[in-house]
Amino acid sequence: MTFGDLNLNPSLLKALNDTGLTQPTTIQEKGFAVIMSGADVVGIAQTGTGKTLAYLLPCFKQWKFSKERFPQILILVPTRELVLQVVAEAKKLTTYMNIEIVGVFGGANIRGQAEVVEGGIDVLVATPGRMLDLALRGSLRLKAIKRFVIDEVDEMLNLGFRHQLVSIMELLPPKRQNLMFSATLTPEVEELINTFFYNPIKIEAAPSGTPLEKIIQKGYSVPNFYTKVNLLEYLLSESWVFKKVMVFVSTKKMADQLYDEIEPKFPKNVGVIHSNKAQNNRFNTVKKFEQGEYRILIATDIIARGIDITDVTHVINFDIPEEPENYINRIGRTGRAEKEGVAISFITKSEVDFMLATEVLMNYEITMEDLPESVSVSDILTLDEMPVVAMKNILVKPPKKEAAGPAFHEKKEKNKKVNKKITRITQMQLKYGKPKTRGQKRKN
Repeated sequence: MTFGDLNLNPSLLKALNDTGLTQPTTIQEKGFAVIMSGADVVGIAQTGTGKTLAYLLPCFKQWKFSKERFPQILILVPTRELVLQVVAEAKKLTTYMNIEIVGVFGGANIRGQAEVVEGGIDVLVATPGRMLDLALRGSLRLKAIKRFVIDEVDEMLNLGFRHQLVSIMELLPPKRQNLMFSATLTPEVEELINTFFYNPIKIEAAPSGTPLEKIIQKGYSVPNFYTKVNLLEYLLSESWVFKKVMVFVSTKKMADQLYDEIEPKFPKNVGVIHSNKAQNNRFNTVKKFEQGEYRILIATDIIARGIDITDVTHVINFDIPEEPENYINRIGRTGRAEKEGVAISFITKSEVDFMLATEVLMNYEITMEDLPESVSVSDILTLDEMPVVAMKNILVKPPKKEAAGPAFHEKKEKNKKVNKKITRITQMQLKYGKPKTRGQKRKN
């Protein structure tokens, strides 16, 4: 099947031809007719399978001009990076259409965003918190929403956006089409579907947790952080093989720590990105990685859902995430657009159980490789890796209440003085032994 078989508008087909896309992916093909029917839809597919176009194409196919200055289509995504990417994809598709598309997110000036929204838009792409802020301050009206899309809903719930999502859906008009896309179908996601969706149709590109076929997965057993650093340096030194590499870590602290270790070995070739970085810093780092100025990008899990970069040759899991779904989201950064990719995992003893849980979810066994002989095994441990010395907690038996003494010692004599107000008559009595008067007043 080609996009021409979907009976798209000429303007949409021309925009697709400009991007070089000719054939829809599985989720795009399965979802198009169902979304066009107007039914509520739940789409399950891994990152990198084309979920964004799966909902944008039918939404734009059905879009009609309106004099209403408030949006007809609302798209919620978890991160600011994903806002920018969805806006970019939407603008590419509507090159030959007169549709105003705007993206809003936290961390930017809300006044400027409010002015743009109040000026009139057709499609709004937003993070939940900022969208709710604009609605509550009166800059955004939701009465015209016809299609409501939640992308990467499982990640939104992981980030704690449940309250905002519920508040937003309660503000939306009852007559609307709901579209939800997710890589996994968790109990929390199903609860949202049962509460706010009307007889949704489920479409699935692959069973939840299925790894992408074009990604080769392998792992190395390593003892500690600094051995991981040595192995990473060894692999990255083969620049003709590791052409464009994303290195994932679980914490912001480790991201900065790894950057400090790696950057001196590969100067001006490494970028780091996590939620503590300033907004412009994050955008510029991703841009430099996309354009090839950076060959290596160190990132945390929160960014795994928000980066869609072409031609990533390798994903390296510097550590193994506790949640198996995060592993799938990480490796989905490579092997995109029908291209092959490689995912490599560094696994310590403490991470073996996380890896086993991931293999169970994927129903796939990762191939383990021997540690290269030229990689030195370090015996230096970080503070987090050092064993915790268990201290014996000796409990002192408290005295019985009967044996307990008073709360305070008896006051010293000099401290027993109290302030008393003494009249002048009393003072004279104490001084002269009798009251002393001022004498009678003379009468003239």
